Amino acid sequence: MVELTFLTRVDCHLCALARETVTEVAAGRDVDVREIDIDTDEDLAGQYGWDVPVVLLNGRQHSFHRVEKDRLSRALSALGA
Repeated sequence: MVELTFLTRVDCHLCALARETVTEVAAGRDVDVREIDIDTDEDLAGQYGWDVPVVLLNGRQHSFHRVEKDRLSRALSALGA
């Protein structure tokens, strides 16, 4: 199973677009999606600031600001999901 962590914040239009992409690409795959609002975690807010949305795959940064559907799909396939 691939762990996909989606870092976001409230009232972020790029996050809303990325959420749709993440949901679509992860559907039907062996992926555990976890969404975290960085403003609820001081360390994450300090680390990622205005770089949201951020997608981490198995703890490693895959993308930020924009999530490309095809690129995410290929990365998940490469990880066996």
